[in-house]
Amino acid sequence: MDAVETKPAMVESIPSVVERLRASFATGQTRPIEFRMQQLSALARVLKDCEPQICEAIRSDLGRSEIETRIVETHLLKREIEFAQKHLAKWMKPERVPVPWLLWPSSARIHREPYGVALIIAPWNYPLQLALVPLVGALAAGNCAVIKPSELAPATSAFLAATLPRYLDPECVKIVEGGPSEATALLAERWDYIFYTGNPNVGRMVMEAAAKHLTPVTLELGGKSPCIVDRSANLRVAARRIMWGKLMNAGQVCIAPDYVLVDETVEAELLTHMAAAIKEFYGEDPRKSPDLARIVNQRHFQRLMRLIDGGGDIIAGGESSLDERYIAPTILTNTPANAPIMHEEIFGPILPVLSVKNTDEAIAFINQREKPLALYLFAEDAKVKRQVINSTSSGAVTVNYPSVQAAMPGLPFGGVGLSGMGAYHGRASFEAFSHRKSVFTKGTWPDPNLAYPPLSKLKERIIRKLM
Repeated sequence: MDAVETKPAMVESIPSVVERLRASFATGQTRPIEFRMQQLSALARVLKDCEPQICEAIRSDLGRSEIETRIVETHLLKREIEFAQKHLAKWMKPERVPVPWLLWPSSARIHREPYGVALIIAPWNYPLQLALVPLVGALAAGNCAVIKPSELAPATSAFLAATLPRYLDPECVKIVEGGPSEATALLAERWDYIFYTGNPNVGRMVMEAAAKHLTPVTLELGGKSPCIVDRSANLRVAARRIMWGKLMNAGQVCIAPDYVLVDETVEAELLTHMAAAIKEFYGEDPRKSPDLARIVNQRHFQRLMRLIDGGGDIIAGGESSLDERYIAPTILTNTPANAPIMHEEIFGPILPVLSVKNTDEAIAFINQREKPLALYLFAEDAKVKRQVINSTSSGAVTVNYPSVQAAMPGLPFGGVGLSGMGAYHGRASFEAFSHRKSVFTKGTWPDPNLAYPPLSKLKERIIRKLM
C-alpha cells in the first residue's frame, strides 16, 4: 500500500486523491463486515499505541492537560469504536417492514448501503475526536473517506497525517492537510457525503458546494447554548457543574454553556457559588493551574478580549496575557442583551449571567433567538423541567449536568436550524453515512388478472371492496 504524504497536500493533487478513493470503493472491498471491523480495530490500536503522542500533540496545540485529553478525546473515541463494533452486525442486517396483505406473498426490507466517498472536515477545538468519531461512522457504514484536519491544530493534524496511514488502509482513508486553499479545492470535488464541523458561516459555504452535486451533508455548527437556573435548583451543584462545563478546554467547546439565565431571586447566591467554584477548580491564580487550557491563537484571544469589553461588569476573572494566550475564567453580570457577546458564540472562558423574573421569561428569551445546539436546565421542580423541554427547540436538552450528552453513544448528537443539521454518535453515525435503500420482493405466483387492464366494472367492484 502506498504511504500518504505527511506534508500539506498540494491543491493540484486533490482530484487524484478523490479518484483513487473512488476506484477503491468501486472494488467493493469496504462493504464486507470483516473489512469494516478490521478498520475499526485498527483505529482502536491507534489509541492504544499512540495515546502519549496524541496528548502531547493536543497539549502543543491547545495547552490542554493530559487527563482532560484522555477523557474528552481518546476515551470518548474508544467508546464510540467499541459501541460500533458491538452493534455493527445488527445495524447492517436488512430491516424487515410489514407488507400490506394485498401484496402477499412478498417481502419488504430496508438495506443500509454506503454512500461511497465521504469528506470529513474537522475543527481545531477537539482535533482528534471531531475528526475520528465521524470516521468511525464512515468506516462502519462501509465508505471511503478523506479527512481534512484543521490547520489551527497543526501538531494534531501532523500526527493524523503521519499515523493513520500506518494503521488504516490508505487506499480507503486519506488525510489532506492544509488551510483554506486545500479546503476550497476539496469542496470543489464531487463527494457522496460531506460531514462538516465548524461555524455557520463556513457551513453555508459547505452546503453551497454540496448543492452543486446535490450531495447530502451533516453540519455540526454549534451556537449559543443557554443555561437556565430555576429558583428550585441546587445552586451550589449548579454553579460547580456550569463552571466545569464552561471551562473545559478553556471554553472552546461547541456545547459549552454560552450564557446563564438565572431567576432573579437566586442570582446573588448563584454568582457567589460560581466564583467559589473557579477557585476550587483552579486555585487563587488560574494561570498557574495545569488544568486550564489556553486559547488556540492570538486572533481568537483578541476576539475574546473584544467581547469582554462592553460585555457587562466583571465579577470574577478578567485577567489575561496575550503572550501566553491566557484568559482567566471570567464571569460577567449586567450584560446588555444587545451586546456583541450576546450575539456571537463566545468559544472561550467567559460567561455572561443575566437575571430573569421567572422561567417563562427565560424561555421567551431563548425562543427569540436562533435554535441552540444544546440547552441546559438546572431545576428540581418537575413541572419546570417539563415546561422547558416542551417549550423550546434545541439539538439537545440536558437537565442538571452540562455537556455530558456528547459522551453517550446512545444519544444522537446534532443541532437544529443555525446550530446544524443531521446527527451522529453511536448508531446515528452509522445511519448518517448510510443510504436506506428500499427492497421489495414478490414471487411470480399467483399472478391474478384483477389489477391488469382492461378494468371491467366487475374488477372495479372487487378492487373497491378489497381496498
